[in-house]
Amino acid sequence: MSNLDDSKKIKELDKENALGSLRGMVDQLKTSWQGSKLVKIPPEYKEVQNIVVTGMGGSGLGGHFLRSVFDIPLPLQIVNDYRLPSFVGEKTLVVVSSYSGGTEETIAALGAALEKKAKIIGVTSGGKLAQDLKQANLPFYQFDPKYNPCGQPRMGLGYSVGGILGFLSQLGLVRLPDLEMEEITNHVASVGLAFDLDSDLEKNPAKAAASKLVGKIPAIVAAEFLVGNAHIFANQVNESAKTFAAYFLLPEINHHLLEGIRFPEGLGEKTKFVFLESGLYSKKIKTRVKITKEVLARAGIESIAYNIKANEKTLAGFEALLFSSWTSFYLAVLNEIDPTPIPNVDFFKEQLAKFA
Repeated sequence: MSNLDDSKKIKELDKENALGSLRGMVDQLKTSWQGSKLVKIPPEYKEVQNIVVTGMGGSGLGGHFLRSVFDIPLPLQIVNDYRLPSFVGEKTLVVVSSYSGGTEETIAALGAALEKKAKIIGVTSGGKLAQDLKQANLPFYQFDPKYNPCGQPRMGLGYSVGGILGFLSQLGLVRLPDLEMEEITNHVASVGLAFDLDSDLEKNPAKAAASKLVGKIPAIVAAEFLVGNAHIFANQVNESAKTFAAYFLLPEINHHLLEGIRFPEGLGEKTKFVFLESGLYSKKIKTRVKITKEVLARAGIESIAYNIKANEKTLAGFEALLFSSWTSFYLAVLNEIDPTPIPNVDFFKEQLAKFA
């Protein structure tokens, strides 16, 4: 399918309504922000000195986003594993995030956090994680996933972002009054219209980007407060568009990757770099973006860019999040595949269960 403006055919392909999930981002954010702020958090949680957010795949994306976009005053480490770092202890806030509540790595991490006597809080829709948190008398936010009809965690990212934000706000680790959160959700709603299916290709940056990425390996590049968005973008392209993708961060890639684009021969035929750009980047990063593109062009590798319009970094982060979400959806459409099912991941889990 090449016509991204054919709403009828796209909806026929999108059998599990990923479109509805994309359009539900605002409501995901609103409900989780409001709901998580009602969770009673013990006062001693305000004495923590570091933070660990543990979650896998789509359930872990919220931590990447928040660490990059918000100025959190404590060290924050993302853990995508069964185990926790050795520094975790009584002064550590451990946020366990699992959309389904059945993620075995996150459940194991909860057990490790209990052993280390960490301050634990959770975000989930239910499952064993909710049961274990309740049994241990620990605070957690259990959301109703009604605004994510396709049921995939990456499409319900608003729940983990809003939920964890509500916790951090309660603990005084993020200053975000309700009026500012309202500004964020209004921005998400407004920007979402520009990327939506009803916005024609010639005016839609996400449709345009997807059209240029068909048959290519996207190499996503970002810097500073958008590094979490780069991770999310690659995840979404993998899961939704069923396409190999990788992400790289400036300025680090200028010290090694530029020598890695010479071989194999024909690399430029299959690879296309995607730059997440912002006027809020530092002057040094803006210069590096420009020169990096020049080096790629000299090697015969094309690049495209999305220039974020928001003039405040929190809003810019959410804009980039919407851009990547919609772009990966449209790339799935162009690949003529339903974006929701993840058959290879499901097969892996089935095989893994045999060894339990």
